[in-house]
Amino acid sequence: MSDRIAILKKIINALIDQPFLTSLFVADFAILLLHRPPFLFSLVMFIALMAMCMYFGQKLALFKD
Repeated sequence: MSDRIAILKKIINALIDQPFLTSLFVADFAILLLHRPPFLFSLVMFIALMAMCMYFGQKLALFKD
């Protein structure tokens, strides 16, 4: 249980450390989830969302031994 709490704290700290990327990530995700943008725009937004996910994943390295 403490591992889950440690991982959650690590994620929250990473998101707080980078407020601009976090706000872009949340806005991008909300627009893709709640609205129906044109196809090319949604494709660009999806690529940006994946790039931010990969960046945060590399920065956090949650599953490193």
